[in-house]
Amino acid sequence: MVEDHYASLATMLKPLRPAGRPLLLGISGAQGTGKTTLANYLSEKLRQDFGWSVANLSIDDFYFTRAERAKLATKVHPLLATRGVPGTHNTRLLIGSLKRLQTLGPGEMLPVPQFDKAMDDRVAESDWLQITGPLDLIILEGWCVAARARPEEEMATPINALERAEDSDGSWRRYVNHQLRSNYAEVFAMLDWLVFLSAPGFAAIRKWRWQQEQELAGQSDVAATEIMSKSELNRFIQHFERITRDMLAELPTVADFVYYLDESHDVAGVSKRSDK
Repeated sequence: MVEDHYASLATMLKPLRPAGRPLLLGISGAQGTGKTTLANYLSEKLRQDFGWSVANLSIDDFYFTRAERAKLATKVHPLLATRGVPGTHNTRLLIGSLKRLQTLGPGEMLPVPQFDKAMDDRVAESDWLQITGPLDLIILEGWCVAARARPEEEMATPINALERAEDSDGSWRRYVNHQLRSNYAEVFAMLDWLVFLSAPGFAAIRKWRWQQEQELAGQSDVAATEIMSKSELNRFIQHFERITRDMLAELPTVADFVYYLDESHDVAGVSKRSDK
């Protein structure tokens, strides 16, 4: 996969860097599609081949803290206690970080947040990632990167058991949709180029996400109280189902570059926007 597909993408990015600032690349795809793997590969490949300085960010690291999400759950909707959907990220912090990273001079440093998923909380600021400028490329990867708001009338009908039982009036999904239309649209408008990793369907995403949870359980060196059982994961992933299905239908038509994955995570096809 690396030799046949990812290496050519790295070469393709080189002439895209705007004059006077770093290129801002979005990598989008559902849970388990390999976004982090691709981002890490591109970072190393561009450093080694072209001497680029790369900042590799995950939108997951900009989740609100557990305490902040608890406040959202009280003030807006109980489902916002669960990290993941638009509305559970600190978009002001993310936008500020992206803007500052684009202007870092030689030797200037910026700390960016880190999130511990096993503990379901942001780590102490003393442990944030330190990024040194100047940069040639900023990668922002995440499951909802470039997701778009849908027409309000589509929020009326629940699509799964979670929405029927815990959001019967639709207030949670309308809030999430509003966040996509406002705060998140501002973030995603900053992207110069978008890569989308398209899963073969939602059933594959559920399977891959369970594999991720098992890997997290095996790798964590903390008291991992937030590692999920399979039943907990099935409920958890329903938080993302609506937006994920919309992205699978829409993003292949708007992303600059699309990898179509099969059930085994192999690339079954690729496409590039004709106007790029």
